[in-house]
This record gives sequence, structure tokens and C-alpha cells, in this order.
Amino acid sequence: MSADPRVLVQALLGQGGRLRPELLERALTHRSAGRNNNERLEFLGDAALGLVMAEALCARFPDADEGELSRRRAALVNKDSLAEAARMLHLGDYLRLGAGELRTGGQGRDSILADAMEAIIGVVYVDLGLDAARAMVLRIFAGALEQVASRDALKDPKTRLQEWLQARRRPLPEYSVLEVSGAAHDQHFEVLCQLPDDAAETRGQGGSRRRAEQHAAARMLAALTEQAGAGET
Repeated sequence: MSADPRVLVQALLGQGGRLRPELLERALTHRSAGRNNNERLEFLGDAALGLVMAEALCARFPDADEGELSRRRAALVNKDSLAEAARMLHLGDYLRLGAGELRTGGQGRDSILADAMEAIIGVVYVDLGLDAARAMVLRIFAGALEQVASRDALKDPKTRLQEWLQARRRPLPEYSVLEVSGAAHDQHFEVLCQLPDDAAETRGQGGSRRRAEQHAAARMLAALTEQAGAGET
């Protein structure tokens, strides 16, 4: 059984305070489960997240214009990255969903996970204030903020993986769809990324085949660069 997200969220907050259980429960309640859901908290969390990321990027890139800052923010914070953060916290295991969403695998859908992650940020903002929300967001996105300092971060993961392999004269990766679930208007894809000259493979998930491939490519690139850094390639 995955760790209770209440424990994981508290670990991210450190000793900064305790969240009200009823608010955290609301943050984990999708609109399909009833009126007392996470939509309003998601709205607040989205605003707080945008402000924190704007502050962080302005501080990191004092000479960047608005266009570059916007591109970097889009590369840093999006549905895929929020869904990945939600998976890190195992939020999908604890979401309260309506019967229809449960049947169609809503607990693993990027859009629902991303909304829940924003709602969690919203809870922290409401209960503990902007400073606590800022501290949690910066912890969650610490690694991504380091990566976005590179101009290559503005390229999508599939492009960066392709360039990394080509620079080493290795064949390009192959992608295949493992599973498609959900209703036609809100599908969820699981994709496999494989290297033809290696046994390495990674899986990605997303609300479209493209997003799932990008997710799998990002994971593959992270694994390859980690191995290279450890002197294994």
C-alpha cells in the first residue's frame, strides 16, 4: 500500500504546520464524487503555483524577456509535470472519484492527477499561507528548476533524447502503445520507449499518445544521463 499522502505532504512542508484533514480530503475529491470537491482549491493552487514559478524564473533569469520566461514556465509546469508530482505523492491511490471515473481508470488520468496536485497546493495556501505553499512548490520542482536553466530544456523530451543518442551514434528509440483507456473524449495512453541496441525501456503515460511518448522519452533520457554520469556508458 502506498504511503498516505497526508504523511508525504507533511514531509514536504517540514515543521511549518499541520493541514486541516477536512481540507486535505476535499483536495482529493474529484467533482464526479459530489459537490464538495476540489475545484475551488484547484483554482487557488493554480494561481499560487503560477506566482511561485514566475518569481523563481524571474530570479533565475534576470535578463530574460516575457516570451522566454513564458516558454520556460510552460516547459516547467504543465499537466504532465503536475501529474508526475501527483504520482510521486501517490495521490491516485487516495482520490475520491465517482463510479464512472473509477470504472474508466480516472485515478491514473493525467488531467485528474494534475488537478489534484494543484488542489493540494491550494490547501497549503489556504491553511498555511503563501510562504508555505512556495516552500512546498520549490521542493517539488527543485530538480525541474535546475534542468530549465539549460536552453535545451526548452526542447521537448523526444527531441532531446534523439539528439543525445545521435551524438553518440546510437539508433533512435522506438515507441509503441501498450494501452489506451478512458472515454473517447478523455483518453489515457500508456506507451513503451525502447532502445534497439539496448535492453533499456521506459514507460510513459499521458492524455494523448504524444504526451505519453514525451513522458517515456523524459524517463529514458533521465536514466541514460544518470548512467553516463556514473560512468556506466
